[in-house]
Amino acid sequence: MTRARVLICDDQELMRSALRMIVSSQPDLELVGEAADGAQAVRLATEHRPDLVLMDVRMPVLDGVEATRRVCEASPGTRVLVITTFDLDEHVEQALRHGASGFLLKDATSEEMLVAIRAVLRGDAAMAPAVVRRLVERHLATPAAPPPDPRLERLTDREREVFALLAKGAANAEIAAQLFLGETTVKTHVSRVLSKLDLRDRVHAVVHAYETGFVRPGG
Repeated sequence: MTRARVLICDDQELMRSALRMIVSSQPDLELVGEAADGAQAVRLATEHRPDLVLMDVRMPVLDGVEATRRVCEASPGTRVLVITTFDLDEHVEQALRHGASGFLLKDATSEEMLVAIRAVLRGDAAMAPAVVRRLVERHLATPAAPPPDPRLERLTDREREVFALLAKGAANAEIAAQLFLGETTVKTHVSRVLSKLDLRDRVHAVVHAYETGFVRPGG
């Protein structure tokens, strides 16, 4: 069995120890390293190319936001799951913009952490898109019109409808009901939207929709 390679990054030894125990207890996960700050995380991620980095968002030397950006640039195949104390933290929203695939609260149970870890490893988001929408609307400052994304022209009319609902946090079942489509068809449309716009997952679809002005806060 191929095990997913995981890197832990947190400046608190107690938190690293807890994460180490959770990861090491699973037969399908392999711990490849630990970092106590963002700079170490970037170095280890570049060296080991892990499948997943569990990244604390507030750290010395280099914070989790900038570390997330550098990890995603240096190792595009690596996914980042941010660990935070507060769910409406502006640093979380910034980390999502820079490539994180979701976030976990530090008081999550081991079962919740494993569910989130495996969701991200599957290519899903470890948080509800509706939560991403609230984060983006809370922290997005758009006094000027955002630049349009020419890749939007690649989308068919139906895909644009799906993208609009996806950007508002709708699940596949909700999109299917609103557009009178089957869930399998919706899933296919979502996959095509992500592929055409070069987006990692549904979380980044929400962020991208707001950043490009495809949807507006409160819209």
